[in-house]
Amino acid sequence: MSARPLIPRRKLFDNPTFFGAKLSPDGRSISWLAPVDGVLNVWVSPVDSIAAGQPVTRTKGRPINWQDWSPDGRYIMFLNDENGDENLHLFVVDPRDCELRDLTPFANIRALPAYWSHVTPDKIAINLNDRDPRWHDVFLLDLATGRRSLIWENRQQFEFVGLDWRSFDTSCKHLHMISCIEQDKSALMQIDWSTGKQKVLFESQRADVVGGIFDARTFEPHAVQIDPARQEWTALTPAVAPELALIKARLPGHDFQVQSQTDDDRRWIVMSYTAEQPATYHLLDRDQQTLTELFTARPELKPYRLAPMHAVEGKSRDGLTLVSYLTLPADIEGDRPAKPLPMVLIVHGGPWARDIFGYRGDHQWLADRGYAVLSVNYRGSTGFGKAFVAASEKQHARKMHDDLIDMVDWAVNEGIAQKDRIAIFGVSYGGLASFIGATFTPEVFCCAVPVVGISNLQTLLESMPPYWAGFSEYMYRSYGDPRTEEGRKLLAERSPINRVENIMKPMLIFHGVNDVRCKVAESDAIVAAMQARNIPVAYVVYPDEGHGFQKPPNRLSYIVMAEAFFARHLGGAFEPVGSDFEGSSHEIRAGADILADLGVT
Repeated sequence: MSARPLIPRRKLFDNPTFFGAKLSPDGRSISWLAPVDGVLNVWVSPVDSIAAGQPVTRTKGRPINWQDWSPDGRYIMFLNDENGDENLHLFVVDPRDCELRDLTPFANIRALPAYWSHVTPDKIAINLNDRDPRWHDVFLLDLATGRRSLIWENRQQFEFVGLDWRSFDTSCKHLHMISCIEQDKSALMQIDWSTGKQKVLFESQRADVVGGIFDARTFEPHAVQIDPARQEWTALTPAVAPELALIKARLPGHDFQVQSQTDDDRRWIVMSYTAEQPATYHLLDRDQQTLTELFTARPELKPYRLAPMHAVEGKSRDGLTLVSYLTLPADIEGDRPAKPLPMVLIVHGGPWARDIFGYRGDHQWLADRGYAVLSVNYRGSTGFGKAFVAASEKQHARKMHDDLIDMVDWAVNEGIAQKDRIAIFGVSYGGLASFIGATFTPEVFCCAVPVVGISNLQTLLESMPPYWAGFSEYMYRSYGDPRTEEGRKLLAERSPINRVENIMKPMLIFHGVNDVRCKVAESDAIVAAMQARNIPVAYVVYPDEGHGFQKPPNRLSYIVMAEAFFARHLGGAFEPVGSDFEGSSHEIRAGADILADLGVT
């Protein structure tokens, strides 16, 4: 156990002090998210006086996680649901008098703002599924009156119509979009709308195009981003070359995103980060060529030594490159410890998502407790081309899991990980991977912590949210088709629920009762099956959470219990509980004795 003080859990997992800065269209004001009575709310200040900021919302209960200005600058838009059920409503607040309105006050709907710009400053395009919960139609919504008019009725049964990265320039001559139809890696394409002629503006053989900088006035692309292992930016025109050079000079080693632009495109909000520095927001003045730090998400971490992250690569047993990220305790120099460490394998969700380089509270927390931490972009992860995604088709509990095991073996062979002290931990698909680790490869992991995970692939596919209807065929192709005998057989073969008898190592399971993606029944079922076989299990649920834990008291209590569990089975440090259970709604439904002897109740 380290002699130095531990980084307190609260400083890593409580509310950020500042988050998600956005400029008003005229550049005079700035908005962001910060706590009010422990709940993230919207704050506003003049752009040159952050200290004068005041909250313009005082929402209780569920935090606000996204906000932005309306294109006319009159309102700030935000989304929120009631209890984690993902029935998101679109709200607007007037920052002048804090008047707040719900623009989608309908039961059991999911509102998804799709697109807005200075071209129609008083209206936005929004996707709504109030006609049929399975399909989102597209409406033009007047933010001042709440009136909407139908743009497109979704009778074609598309999952939804989104406009990010599929946008016209202001002349309406060219459509810009990311496409991988003609190539493996997604490229930035330009389509002439009158002739249909297509032009590749940028492509890379190394990775997909995953981001960009567009002119705020004309919507023409000026720069693109790929992320083969670390972020790389390329200027497409001379227009933003000075800004890219300024950011590189002022923030060496930082990855960044342009998160907000004024209508005249002369001021930007640049969010930068490193592994050792959480999201930090800067005001870039293009006329003055200055970059001014506004605030950082977690300034309370500045006194602590954070750990660097290492981008590493291994090979799968069938030859795929597996881009992964390794974090070691901060006092270790370089990317190899003097002797092998206990290790936590954190498996990302999705699976159609990816891990990236940068600050991660979970990596910092576990490395600070004395563990090596490894995150793997297994096949199915996005950003590495469509062949890499296609290689995951019907490979759950097979090649997708093999990739994780291959990188565990890599870490053992490299002297990073102790072979007999490796834990598997993950959320959503990562929860499924943790269940698979416990049931398909029980000899590899000394313990498992599945969070909002899946235990039965058939019930997952039979209980998808209604608005996933347009996504169902892809799910069936990826996992197995529950409508056919062959598909049901495959799903049963790959489901952890049918291999419970193989569980031989400790398991701590978490779930949100209101989860609509991976329902709580998934964890209920495997816990019941374990109990029926007298297999010890610890099981904790949160009645006011959904697919993940957004309320800070709940998040802290979950981290406390996971930390105690890892300390017992991996041997790392454990911060005393203190007040980290205050306000938590957790219910321990099984295995209270497993936690009680660690002082956790």
